[in-house]
Amino acid sequence: MELKKVWAVYFSGTGTTRSTVERIAHVIAGKLDLPVERVDFSVPTVRQREQRFNAADLVVFGTPVIAGRVPNVLLPYLREKIIGGGALVVPVVLFGNRNYDDALVELRNILAADGLHPVAAGAFVGEHSFSRVLGQGRPNEADKALMDEFAAKIARQVRALPAAPEKPVPVRGEDPIRPYYTPRDRAGNPINILKVKPRTDMTRCGGCGLCAEICPMGSIDPADVSVVRGICIKCCACVKGCPSGAKYFDDAGFLYHQHELEAQYARPAENEVFYL
Repeated sequence: MELKKVWAVYFSGTGTTRSTVERIAHVIAGKLDLPVERVDFSVPTVRQREQRFNAADLVVFGTPVIAGRVPNVLLPYLREKIIGGGALVVPVVLFGNRNYDDALVELRNILAADGLHPVAAGAFVGEHSFSRVLGQGRPNEADKALMDEFAAKIARQVRALPAAPEKPVPVRGEDPIRPYYTPRDRAGNPINILKVKPRTDMTRCGGCGLCAEICPMGSIDPADVSVVRGICIKCCACVKGCPSGAKYFDDAGFLYHQHELEAQYARPAENEVFYL
């Protein structure tokens, strides 16, 4: 196939999905001698605009995994604003060392319904948004080497394609998609953290306003960053992005879930990649 551009398109709260998607896209583009264009839809204003592709594009498209799925707050954008135009696409999900469950098959299916052709797909491990322990140091050098190998194989594969494939790349996951993962205590009782929001230590806050700027939901009040007016998806962009360490969670259920994840999933999870 004759391609003219590679796209790096992603939602990334703490930067891991961004760095992974951009790395893969740039390696593919280097192998095919094509330019790269970037679309970061992590902030609400970008998600208000349509994003159109065409049959001369190859799109590396990434989201984090939240509760084993594509984040539900992204579904309207993904289903209504992405116009595939027959482009090739590589769905990529980033998960925090637990499991990606059905996120990859869900993202693949959404992008195929948008009019893109999934030719390869990958699920990669990164540091969990809740934690600095779970998945610490991931992606590591071995992970990055796999990303490069993955990208190089995609470049060889698409160069040899006579036309866009009729069927999407097979990936791991169940279809119909299972419900979102529910945190539970050791007795099996569900832990509801949906309405939990971050707190702010105003004695440490420097007033830079960065947390309000980078909040993917636009929920933090820039006039008073201790106020979270909208929903919180627990991406921890504000917590990990705050230069003075002023943002934190103190909800008992949230902290219990965080510590349980760290205890139960200390083993290093494996990346998975899929090709036609």
